[in-house]
This record gives sequence, structure tokens and C-alpha cells, in this order.
Amino acid sequence: MKSILVTGAKGQLGQCFSKLAGNYPDLEFTFTTSEEFDLSQFGIMGAFFRKNSFDYCINCAAYTNVEQAEKEQEMAFLINAEAVNHLAITCEDNNCSLIHFSTDYVFDGKKDSPYSEEDKTDPLNVYGASKLLGENYIQEKIQDYMIFRTSWLYSDIGKNFFNTIREKAAEGETLNITTSQKGTPTNAYDLADFVLQIIASGNKQSGIYHYSNLGEATWYDFAEEIIKNLKSSVELKENNDFQTLATRPSYSVLSKEKAMQTFQIPIPSWEESLKQLF
Repeated sequence: MKSILVTGAKGQLGQCFSKLAGNYPDLEFTFTTSEEFDLSQFGIMGAFFRKNSFDYCINCAAYTNVEQAEKEQEMAFLINAEAVNHLAITCEDNNCSLIHFSTDYVFDGKKDSPYSEEDKTDPLNVYGASKLLGENYIQEKIQDYMIFRTSWLYSDIGKNFFNTIREKAAEGETLNITTSQKGTPTNAYDLADFVLQIIASGNKQSGIYHYSNLGEATWYDFAEEIIKNLKSSVELKENNDFQTLATRPSYSVLSKEKAMQTFQIPIPSWEESLKQLF
């Protein structure tokens, strides 16, 4: 039986792994929160690994508030880069595969076709820069790893765009949604299940991979599809001048060809995957 450590178990992605764990009876899971396994406490991390033996570490711990990262740069880099550096070293020292998640925001959005894993990175904001440094540390410090860059992650858990639109629609508010960014909404359950299928199959291959649902959309398109599935009559308005503290790439669609060819696991479209939450 493969033993798996999941960090950041209270977060959206960590909770998705927890909910799907029962579908994989041949995998043994240990879920930890920042209170139990604080990645910024490097001595504690090493001691934890010495007491326990893991085949895989799925790192769901991350600083994900893109706007706040502009104000808390030190904290963003501590969690998304320095802690990841030490986690990679610890996994390498303990013969443990590391699975880590990064972001489409490592790109500058100047392309008009999907980004491949080989495309040049050039993050526009602190969050993207901190995640990119974490990627670099992993590639330097451990041989057995998989990094999955993903985009626009949502689920029925926690604070995310999907839940915000549902709440606003229930309140009957007119919604002003930006059309200035194009990417791909990604159901966090799909990402988690993709990773668990890889582990269960034993077909792990080190490298960076892109994973999002298929297709592309603006945030307005995403909101419109949510409203349609809700069968809501709430009014949507396009906003072409939505101001944010963090600069975001105008185009960040990810190419999934490498992941699909390597692991032979189908990826659903974002519209089909969205329907699963209604």
C-alpha cells in the first residue's frame, strides 16, 4: 500500500483530496494542516518525516491570495518558495516523491495560443513570482517530483469565484464581471483525481505538467455559465476596466497535451466539469 502525506489539508485542494480518498482504498493517506505540519518550521518538518515513512508528499499548502501577496511579499515567498525549498530537500532525503502545484500566473499573458511547459516564464505579480521560485527550487533539490501548473481553481469548498458568484446570485445582485482576462476554469476535484489516478497507476514521471479543464473562457464567460446552471435570472454586466492591485496575465490558457499524452487520462471540458457541482 502506498503511503501519502497531504499538506495543507484545510485548503480547497487539500479538502478535495480528502473527499476523494475513499475512492482509492489501496492508498493510505495522512492529512496534515499548518498547525500540525507547518512548512515554515523547517526543523519540525524534518522530524515529522523521520517519524513517518511516505511514498508521496502531495503539497497543497500555499499562499494563494493574489491581491494580498502584493502587500505581504515576504510571507508569499516564505510559503510558496522557501518552505517548498525545504520540503523538496526533506522529500529527497527521505526517498519521497513530491507532487506540487503551481500556477498559470508564471506567464505574462502575451501569447494568444495555449502555453506549453516549455514556454518562457515571466510572472507579472508577486504571487506568480513566488510560485515560480518554488518550481525552481524543486527542480534543483529533488529528482523525483511532479509539478502541476493549474488555473482558476474552484470547487464547492471555501472562498473562490464559483462560490462567490453563487452567493451573489442568491442575493439577487447585479454582477459586474471582467472580460479582460482569458484562461480556463478548473474544477479542483478533477485536478485532485487526476493526481490520484497517476499515483494509483504507478505511472509517475518527473517533470512539469499543465493541468486545467479543456477549453477557454473569460471570467465573464465563467460567471455566465454558473448563472445558467443555477437557472438564475440575475443580471450580468461586462466590465472591461476592472482594477486590481496585482497585474494579471490577459491570456493564460494552458496546453494540456503533455499531461494527456504522458498519463493517458482524459480531461473534461470546463463546461462539462462545472455541471458536476449542481
